[in-house]
Amino acid sequence: MAKKTKTLVKMTEVKKISVGILFYSGAQNSAILGLTDLFNFANDIGIDGRSDGMSALHCSFEVSCWRQGKNGLKNELGDANADLDVLIIPPSYDARKMQHSLPEFSSWLVRLHSEGVLICSICAGAFILAETGLLDNRHATTHWALRERFETEYPTVLTDVDRLIIDEGDIVTAGGMMAWIDLGLRLVSRFMGTAVMQNLAKLLLVDPGEREQIFYCTFSPQLRHGDRMVLKTQHWLQKNFTSQVSISTLSKIAQVGERTFLRRFQKATGHTPTAYIQALRVSKAKELIEMSKLSVERTAWEVGYSDVSAFHVVFRKFTGLTPGEYRRRFNSNAHFI
Repeated sequence: MAKKTKTLVKMTEVKKISVGILFYSGAQNSAILGLTDLFNFANDIGIDGRSDGMSALHCSFEVSCWRQGKNGLKNELGDANADLDVLIIPPSYDARKMQHSLPEFSSWLVRLHSEGVLICSICAGAFILAETGLLDNRHATTHWALRERFETEYPTVLTDVDRLIIDEGDIVTAGGMMAWIDLGLRLVSRFMGTAVMQNLAKLLLVDPGEREQIFYCTFSPQLRHGDRMVLKTQHWLQKNFTSQVSISTLSKIAQVGERTFLRRFQKATGHTPTAYIQALRVSKAKELIEMSKLSVERTAWEVGYSDVSAFHVVFRKFTGLTPGEYRRRFNSNAHFI
């Protein structure tokens, strides 16, 4: 009888994964609370699954919120010395408030990382993480709309906002404000296994399949660069991007030589003229695919492509999806012409 009881205890042993969520001025409360619920739901699924062998790792999450106090960082229980396995920096809804938090946590985060804690950031939380220097010469992502500011402030970070999650093993960065769901699922999969993650995704009605920020990015031309010559050509292109445009034509509009035009245009906009025109065309194509029932062939023609295969190549380059995949994901119409 004693032997049987000992076996039962061994079967029900559970490893605790301690997850800390950093609270700072401007932090997105919905992400903090949402992550807490997500990990608790995962615990419930893991407990239910252990009876049929679904959860092979026998883990459960313990979630705590950490904030700056008078005598340093503490969790809600006032424990400044609790061991963490994971620390998550949530997104921010107010970048101005977040700015004050940038240097506040740096030494603490560096120490946690040196002790083997997995450090994660979401959306604008990457600014707090980048301030530590831990992202220098490493790949990282943040919200695509913050790319210019992030690259300007942290030029040594290998920024890639096309990706929604960049997992480098000891550091994980996630892109958009709602990417806390994707990060949460990634951590559940890492610590509790794929089966628990998939069942959690079903419970939350979330597609656990891979998706990237590039699917959602919109092209926002840089117009406040101060080069009036370039701005003049940008305004012209906004009206004529569906036409066949040559560098010679654009340089004549700008009233400078071709080499000078190419140099100044790329410096001001961050794009070559060809890439800029492609971005304008794809932006319009995305709008047509989302809002209309036009065929892919007609859409290509409407934005300036007579070669549909060339349109497919360019569209996938900028969106990460084929026109058909983009339509299935973002157009609510069931039938097209």
